[in-house]
Amino acid sequence: MIDAVILSACRTAIGTARKGALRDTSAFELATLVVREAAHRSGLPLEAFDDLILGESLAGGGDIARYAAIEAGLTHVPGLAHNRHCASGLASVASAAASVRAGMDRAVIAGGTQSSSTAPVSRRRIPGTDDLQDPWMSPSHVSTPEAPNNDMGILVGWNTAQLAGISRTEMDAWALRSHERAIRAIDEGRFTDEIVPVEVTDRDNAVSVFEVDEHPRRGSTLEKLASLKPLHPEIEGFSITAGNASGVNDGAAAVVVASSEFAEAQGLTPIAMVRAWASVGVDPVQTGLAPIAAIRKALDRAGIGIGAVDLFEINEAFASVPVAAVRELGLDEARVNPFGSGCSLGHPIATTGARMVVTLAHELRRRGGGTAVAAMCAGGGMGSAMVITA
Repeated sequence: MIDAVILSACRTAIGTARKGALRDTSAFELATLVVREAAHRSGLPLEAFDDLILGESLAGGGDIARYAAIEAGLTHVPGLAHNRHCASGLASVASAAASVRAGMDRAVIAGGTQSSSTAPVSRRRIPGTDDLQDPWMSPSHVSTPEAPNNDMGILVGWNTAQLAGISRTEMDAWALRSHERAIRAIDEGRFTDEIVPVEVTDRDNAVSVFEVDEHPRRGSTLEKLASLKPLHPEIEGFSITAGNASGVNDGAAAVVVASSEFAEAQGLTPIAMVRAWASVGVDPVQTGLAPIAAIRKALDRAGIGIGAVDLFEINEAFASVPVAAVRELGLDEARVNPFGSGCSLGHPIATTGARMVVTLAHELRRRGGGTAVAAMCAGGGMGSAMVITA
Protein backbone atom coordinates (compact mmCIF):
# COMPACT_ATOMS: atom_id res chain seq x y z
CA MET A 1 0.00 0.00 0.00
CA ILE A 2 1.26 3.47 -0.91
CA ASP A 3 1.90 5.78 2.05
CA ALA A 4 -0.15 8.99 2.26
CA VAL A 5 2.00 11.86 3.50
CA ILE A 6 1.22 15.45 4.44
CA LEU A 7 3.28 17.99 2.53
CA SER A 8 1.77 21.14 3.99
CA ALA A 9 -0.80 22.13 6.59
CA CYS A 10 -2.29 25.53 7.32
CA ARG A 11 -5.31 27.24 8.79
CA THR A 12 -6.76 30.62 9.52
CA ALA A 13 -6.95 31.91 13.05
CA ILE A 14 -10.33 31.05 14.55
CA GLY A 15 -12.88 33.83 14.89
CA THR A 16 -15.81 34.17 17.23
CA ALA A 17 -18.96 33.99 15.15
CA ARG A 18 -21.19 37.01 14.55
CA LYS A 19 -19.10 39.42 16.63
CA GLY A 20 -15.50 38.54 15.82
CA ALA A 21 -13.00 39.49 13.16
CA LEU A 22 -14.38 37.09 10.53
CA ARG A 23 -18.05 37.93 10.93
CA ASP A 24 -18.26 39.36 7.40
CA THR A 25 -15.90 36.87 5.71
CA SER A 26 -17.68 34.04 3.94
CA ALA A 27 -16.84 30.34 4.08
CA PHE A 28 -16.02 30.61 0.36
CA GLU A 29 -13.40 33.30 0.96
CA LEU A 30 -11.88 31.38 3.87
CA ALA A 31 -11.76 28.18 1.82
CA THR A 32 -10.06 29.87 -1.12
CA LEU A 33 -7.43 31.41 1.14
CA VAL A 34 -6.32 28.18 2.82
CA VAL A 35 -6.52 26.12 -0.38
CA ARG A 36 -4.30 28.57 -2.20
CA GLU A 37 -1.83 28.70 0.71
CA ALA A 38 -1.72 24.94 1.26
CA ALA A 39 -0.97 24.43 -2.42
CA HIS A 40 1.79 27.06 -2.32
CA ARG A 41 3.38 25.68 0.84
CA SER A 42 3.44 22.13 -0.52
CA GLY A 43 6.06 22.96 -3.14
CA LEU A 44 4.03 21.24 -5.85
CA PRO A 45 3.12 22.94 -9.12
CA LEU A 46 -0.61 23.61 -9.46
CA GLU A 47 -0.96 21.11 -12.29
CA ALA A 48 0.15 18.30 -9.94
CA PHE A 49 -3.08 18.36 -7.92
CA ASP A 50 -5.78 15.81 -8.71
CA ASP A 51 -8.62 16.75 -6.40
CA LEU A 52 -9.87 19.06 -3.67
CA ILE A 53 -12.07 17.84 -0.82
CA LEU A 54 -13.56 20.23 1.73
CA GLY A 55 -15.78 19.63 4.69
CA GLU A 56 -18.68 22.04 4.91
CA SER A 57 -21.62 22.49 7.24
CA LEU A 58 -24.60 24.83 7.20
CA ALA A 59 -23.33 26.17 3.86
CA GLY A 60 -26.59 25.87 1.95
CA GLY A 61 -25.67 23.08 -0.41
CA GLY A 62 -23.67 23.39 -3.60
CA ASP A 63 -19.99 22.46 -3.86
CA ILE A 64 -17.78 24.88 -2.00
CA ALA A 65 -14.67 22.87 -2.88
CA ARG A 66 -15.18 23.44 -6.61
CA TYR A 67 -15.70 27.14 -5.96
CA ALA A 68 -12.41 27.34 -4.03
CA ALA A 69 -10.56 25.34 -6.69
CA ILE A 70 -11.49 27.81 -9.41
CA GLU A 71 -10.75 30.85 -7.27
CA ALA A 72 -7.38 29.42 -6.21
CA GLY A 73 -6.27 28.89 -9.80
CA LEU A 74 -6.95 25.15 -9.81
CA THR A 75 -9.57 25.13 -12.57
CA HIS A 76 -8.51 21.65 -13.70
CA VAL A 77 -9.21 20.24 -10.22
CA PRO A 78 -12.74 19.02 -9.43
CA GLY A 79 -14.22 19.61 -6.00
CA LEU A 80 -15.94 17.38 -3.48
CA ALA A 81 -18.02 18.75 -0.61
CA HIS A 82 -18.01 16.50 2.45
CA ASN A 83 -20.48 16.52 5.32
CA ARG A 84 -20.02 14.34 8.36
CA HIS A 85 -21.24 17.05 10.69
CA CYS A 86 -18.51 17.98 13.19
CA ALA A 87 -16.13 15.42 11.67
CA SER A 88 -16.43 16.78 8.11
CA GLY A 89 -12.91 18.22 8.00
CA LEU A 90 -11.41 15.02 9.35
CA ALA A 91 -13.43 12.95 6.88
CA SER A 92 -12.05 15.08 4.05
CA VAL A 93 -8.45 14.37 5.04
CA ALA A 94 -9.28 10.67 5.39
CA SER A 95 -10.88 10.58 1.94
CA ALA A 96 -7.83 12.26 0.43
CA ALA A 97 -5.52 9.76 2.13
CA ALA A 98 -7.68 6.85 0.96
CA SER A 99 -7.55 7.97 -2.67
CA VAL A 100 -3.79 8.47 -2.49
CA ARG A 101 -3.18 5.12 -0.81
CA ALA A 102 -5.35 3.39 -3.40
CA GLY A 103 -3.16 4.83 -6.13
CA MET A 104 -5.99 6.81 -7.70
CA ASP A 105 -4.59 10.27 -6.95
CA ARG A 106 -1.06 11.63 -6.50
CA ALA A 107 -1.85 14.83 -4.58
CA VAL A 108 -5.09 16.06 -3.02
CA ILE A 109 -5.89 19.20 -1.04
CA ALA A 110 -8.27 18.44 1.84
CA GLY A 111 -9.71 20.37 4.74
CA GLY A 112 -12.78 22.23 5.87
CA THR A 113 -14.36 25.67 5.94
CA GLN A 114 -16.92 27.23 8.24
CA SER A 115 -18.55 30.61 8.54
CA SER A 116 -21.15 30.32 11.25
CA SER A 117 -21.43 34.11 10.98
CA THR A 118 -22.70 34.04 7.40
CA ALA A 119 -24.28 30.58 7.14
CA PRO A 120 -27.62 30.73 5.31
CA VAL A 121 -30.84 30.02 7.17
CA SER A 122 -32.96 27.24 5.66
CA ARG A 123 -36.71 26.89 5.81
CA ARG A 124 -39.17 24.26 4.65
CA ARG A 125 -42.89 23.76 4.40
CA ILE A 126 -44.19 21.63 7.24
CA PRO A 127 -45.82 18.55 5.66
CA GLY A 128 -49.60 18.64 5.82
CA THR A 129 -49.70 22.42 6.22
CA ASP A 130 -48.86 25.59 4.35
CA ASP A 131 -46.76 26.80 7.27
CA LEU A 132 -43.01 27.27 7.01
CA GLN A 133 -40.55 25.95 9.57
CA ASP A 134 -37.87 28.60 9.93
CA PRO A 135 -35.08 27.95 10.68
CA TRP A 136 -34.84 24.33 9.60
CA MET A 137 -31.85 22.00 9.70
CA SER A 138 -31.65 18.64 8.01
CA PRO A 139 -31.71 16.06 10.84
CA SER A 140 -29.14 13.33 11.32
CA HIS A 141 -31.54 11.12 13.24
CA VAL A 142 -35.13 10.92 14.44
CA SER A 143 -35.44 13.37 17.29
CA THR A 144 -36.40 12.05 20.74
CA PRO A 145 -36.51 13.78 24.14
CA GLU A 146 -33.37 11.87 25.14
CA ALA A 147 -31.57 12.66 21.89
CA PRO A 148 -32.96 15.81 20.28
CA ASN A 149 -31.44 16.37 16.86
CA ASN A 150 -31.36 20.15 17.24
CA ASP A 151 -29.94 20.53 20.74
CA MET A 152 -26.30 19.48 21.10
CA GLY A 153 -26.25 20.61 24.73
CA ILE A 154 -28.53 17.71 25.58
CA LEU A 155 -27.56 15.27 22.81
CA VAL A 156 -23.82 15.48 23.44
CA GLY A 157 -22.90 17.48 26.53
CA TRP A 158 -25.51 16.41 29.05
CA ASN A 159 -25.90 12.81 27.92
CA THR A 160 -22.14 12.27 28.06
CA ALA A 161 -21.90 13.79 31.52
CA GLN A 162 -24.69 11.54 32.78
CA LEU A 163 -23.45 8.36 31.12
CA ALA A 164 -19.88 8.85 32.35
CA GLY A 165 -20.78 10.29 35.75
CA ILE A 166 -19.00 13.61 35.16
CA SER A 167 -19.72 16.53 37.47
CA ARG A 168 -19.99 20.18 36.53
CA THR A 169 -16.91 20.89 38.63
CA GLU A 170 -14.89 18.45 36.51
CA MET A 171 -16.16 19.98 33.28
CA ASP A 172 -15.50 23.54 34.41
CA ALA A 173 -11.99 22.60 35.53
CA TRP A 174 -11.30 21.03 32.12
CA ALA A 175 -12.64 24.10 30.32
CA LEU A 176 -10.49 26.43 32.41
CA ARG A 177 -7.38 24.39 31.68
CA SER A 178 -8.29 24.46 27.99
CA HIS A 179 -8.30 28.27 28.01
CA GLU A 180 -5.06 28.43 29.96
CA ARG A 181 -3.33 26.04 27.56
CA ALA A 182 -4.61 27.83 24.46
CA ILE A 183 -3.52 31.22 25.75
CA ARG A 184 -0.09 29.87 26.67
CA ALA A 185 0.26 28.35 23.19
CA ILE A 186 -0.70 31.66 21.59
CA ASP A 187 1.74 33.62 23.76
CA GLU A 188 4.54 31.16 22.99
CA GLY A 189 3.88 31.46 19.25
CA ARG A 190 3.11 27.76 18.81
CA PHE A 191 0.41 28.45 16.21
CA THR A 192 2.34 31.06 14.23
CA ASP A 193 3.69 28.71 11.56
CA GLU A 194 0.35 27.12 10.83
CA ILE A 195 -1.77 30.27 10.61
CA VAL A 196 -2.48 32.06 7.34
CA PRO A 197 -3.21 35.77 7.93
CA VAL A 198 -6.62 36.97 6.74
CA GLU A 199 -6.96 40.54 5.48
CA VAL A 200 -10.23 41.86 6.83
CA THR A 201 -12.12 45.02 5.91
CA ASP A 202 -14.48 46.06 8.68
CA ARG A 203 -17.77 47.90 8.34
CA ASP A 204 -15.99 51.25 8.58
CA ASN A 205 -13.75 50.19 5.64
CA ALA A 206 -10.72 49.91 7.91
CA VAL A 207 -8.35 47.13 6.82
CA SER A 208 -6.62 44.89 9.35
CA VAL A 209 -4.91 41.50 9.43
CA PHE A 210 -6.46 38.72 11.50
CA GLU A 211 -3.88 36.13 12.56
CA VAL A 212 -4.41 35.30 16.25
CA ASP A 213 -7.15 33.03 17.60
CA GLU A 214 -9.57 35.35 19.34
CA HIS A 215 -11.89 32.96 21.15
CA PRO A 216 -9.77 31.94 24.21
CA ARG A 217 -10.69 34.00 27.27
CA ARG A 218 -7.93 35.49 29.37
CA GLY A 219 -8.61 35.90 33.05
CA SER A 220 -11.17 33.12 33.25
CA THR A 221 -11.47 31.46 36.65
CA LEU A 222 -13.35 28.56 38.16
CA GLU A 223 -15.46 31.07 40.05
CA LYS A 224 -16.51 32.79 36.82
CA LEU A 225 -17.28 29.47 35.16
CA ALA A 226 -19.28 28.32 38.18
CA SER A 227 -21.39 31.48 38.03
CA LEU A 228 -22.67 30.75 34.52
CA LYS A 229 -26.27 29.61 34.20
CA PRO A 230 -26.95 26.13 32.78
CA LEU A 231 -28.24 26.02 29.23
CA HIS A 232 -31.39 24.24 30.44
CA PRO A 233 -32.25 25.45 33.95
CA GLU A 234 -35.60 23.69 33.68
CA ILE A 235 -33.83 20.30 33.74
CA GLU A 236 -32.92 19.28 37.28
CA GLY A 237 -29.16 19.06 37.78
CA PHE A 238 -28.35 20.18 34.22
CA SER A 239 -24.65 21.06 34.22
CA ILE A 240 -23.84 22.20 30.69
CA THR A 241 -23.09 25.92 30.33
CA ALA A 242 -21.61 28.22 27.72
CA GLY A 243 -18.37 27.93 29.69
CA ASN A 244 -17.91 24.16 29.43
CA ALA A 245 -19.14 23.98 25.84
CA SER A 246 -17.40 24.83 22.59
CA GLY A 247 -17.81 28.17 20.90
CA VAL A 248 -19.66 29.09 17.73
CA ASN A 249 -16.88 29.99 15.33
CA ASP A 250 -15.50 30.81 11.91
CA GLY A 251 -12.35 29.55 10.20
CA ALA A 252 -10.83 27.24 7.61
CA ALA A 253 -7.99 24.71 7.37
CA ALA A 254 -6.34 22.70 4.61
CA VAL A 255 -3.61 20.10 4.16
CA VAL A 256 -1.95 18.67 1.08
CA VAL A 257 -1.98 14.87 1.08
CA ALA A 258 0.26 13.12 -1.46
CA SER A 259 1.73 9.72 -2.17
CA SER A 260 5.12 9.21 -0.61
CA GLU A 261 6.47 8.06 -3.97
CA PHE A 262 5.28 11.20 -5.73
CA ALA A 263 6.64 13.45 -2.99
CA GLU A 264 10.03 11.76 -3.19
CA ALA A 265 10.08 12.08 -6.98
CA GLN A 266 9.41 15.80 -6.58
CA GLY A 267 12.21 16.14 -4.03
CA LEU A 268 9.82 17.15 -1.26
CA THR A 269 10.05 16.30 2.45
CA PRO A 270 6.74 15.46 4.18
CA ILE A 271 5.91 16.93 7.56
CA ALA A 272 3.81 13.92 8.64
CA MET A 273 2.14 10.71 7.49
CA VAL A 274 -1.53 9.74 7.71
CA ARG A 275 -1.14 6.36 9.35
CA ALA A 276 -4.74 5.27 9.89
CA TRP A 277 -8.26 6.52 10.52
CA ALA A 278 -11.63 5.20 11.60
CA SER A 279 -15.23 6.32 12.05
CA VAL A 280 -17.93 4.65 14.12
CA GLY A 281 -21.63 4.89 14.74
CA VAL A 282 -23.34 4.62 18.13
CA ASP A 283 -26.78 5.23 19.53
CA PRO A 284 -27.39 9.01 19.26
CA VAL A 285 -27.73 9.19 23.06
CA GLN A 286 -24.09 8.07 23.26
CA THR A 287 -22.74 10.57 20.71
CA GLY A 288 -20.22 12.07 23.13
CA LEU A 289 -18.74 8.64 23.86
CA ALA A 290 -18.20 7.79 20.18
CA PRO A 291 -14.60 9.15 20.08
CA ILE A 292 -13.58 6.42 22.52
CA ALA A 293 -14.54 3.66 20.09
CA ALA A 294 -13.12 5.58 17.13
CA ILE A 295 -9.74 6.01 18.84
CA ARG A 296 -9.53 2.32 19.66
CA LYS A 297 -10.47 1.36 16.10
CA ALA A 298 -8.00 3.76 14.48
CA LEU A 299 -5.13 2.69 16.72
CA ASP A 300 -5.89 -0.97 16.05
CA ARG A 301 -5.78 -0.29 12.32
CA ALA A 302 -2.48 1.53 12.76
CA GLY A 303 -1.03 -1.29 14.85
CA ILE A 304 -0.13 1.19 17.59
CA GLY A 305 -0.78 0.81 21.30
CA ILE A 306 -2.47 3.66 23.11
CA GLY A 307 0.58 4.12 25.33
CA ALA A 308 2.73 4.89 22.30
CA VAL A 309 0.72 8.02 21.39
CA ASP A 310 2.53 11.24 22.24
CA LEU A 311 -0.34 13.67 21.67
CA PHE A 312 -4.12 13.51 21.56
CA GLU A 313 -6.61 16.14 20.62
CA ILE A 314 -10.12 15.10 21.50
CA ASN A 315 -12.37 17.92 20.42
CA GLU A 316 -14.13 19.72 23.21
CA ALA A 317 -17.54 19.96 21.60
CA PHE A 318 -18.37 19.89 25.29
CA ALA A 319 -15.84 19.41 28.08
CA SER A 320 -17.61 16.20 29.07
CA VAL A 321 -16.39 14.51 25.85
CA PRO A 322 -12.60 14.56 26.51
CA VAL A 323 -13.14 14.00 30.24
CA ALA A 324 -15.07 10.81 29.46
CA ALA A 325 -12.42 9.65 26.95
CA VAL A 326 -9.54 10.29 29.32
CA ARG A 327 -11.31 8.33 32.04
CA GLU A 328 -12.33 5.39 29.85
CA LEU A 329 -9.03 5.08 27.95
CA GLY A 330 -6.78 5.79 30.93
CA LEU A 331 -5.02 8.69 29.20
CA ASP A 332 -2.47 11.04 30.71
CA GLU A 333 -4.24 14.43 30.82
CA ALA A 334 -0.95 16.19 30.10
CA ARG A 335 -0.93 14.63 26.62
CA VAL A 336 -4.55 15.47 25.81
CA ASN A 337 -5.42 18.84 24.27
CA PRO A 338 -2.10 20.43 25.33
CA PHE A 339 -2.91 23.58 23.32
CA GLY A 340 -6.60 23.84 24.07
CA SER A 341 -9.49 22.73 21.87
CA GLY A 342 -13.16 23.49 21.31
CA CYS A 343 -13.90 25.17 24.64
CA SER A 344 -11.05 27.64 24.15
CA LEU A 345 -9.86 27.76 20.55
CA GLY A 346 -13.41 27.27 19.34
CA HIS A 347 -15.21 24.81 17.10
CA PRO A 348 -15.77 26.00 13.51
CA ILE A 349 -17.81 22.90 12.79
CA ALA A 350 -16.69 21.67 9.36
CA THR A 351 -13.15 22.94 9.91
CA THR A 352 -12.25 21.50 13.30
CA GLY A 353 -11.16 18.01 12.23
CA ALA A 354 -8.77 19.40 9.63
CA ARG A 355 -7.61 22.11 12.04
CA MET A 356 -6.64 19.44 14.56
CA VAL A 357 -4.58 17.62 11.93
CA VAL A 358 -2.85 20.89 11.04
CA THR A 359 -1.95 21.67 14.65
CA LEU A 360 -0.82 18.14 15.49
CA ALA A 361 1.31 17.84 12.34
CA HIS A 362 3.12 21.08 13.13
CA GLU A 363 3.70 20.07 16.73
CA LEU A 364 5.10 16.67 15.75
CA ARG A 365 7.51 18.38 13.38
CA ARG A 366 8.53 20.81 16.14
CA ARG A 367 9.21 17.85 18.44
CA GLY A 368 11.23 16.04 15.82
CA GLY A 369 8.70 13.23 15.36
CA GLY A 370 6.17 11.13 17.22
CA THR A 371 2.58 9.92 17.03
CA ALA A 372 -0.60 11.94 17.43
CA VAL A 373 -4.31 11.19 17.39
CA ALA A 374 -7.11 13.57 16.44
CA ALA A 375 -10.59 12.49 17.52
CA MET A 376 -14.05 13.92 17.80
CA CYS A 377 -17.73 13.16 18.07
CA ALA A 378 -20.22 14.18 15.41
CA GLY A 379 -23.96 14.76 15.61
CA GLY A 380 -26.30 11.83 15.23
CA GLY A 381 -24.17 9.28 17.06
CA MET A 382 -20.89 9.36 15.15
CA GLY A 383 -17.21 9.47 16.08
CA SER A 384 -14.03 9.77 14.05
CA ALA A 385 -10.32 9.47 14.77
CA MET A 386 -7.10 9.76 12.79
CA VAL A 387 -3.55 8.65 13.59
CA ILE A 388 -0.68 10.65 12.15
CA THR A 389 3.04 10.08 12.62
CA ALA A 390 6.19 12.03 11.88
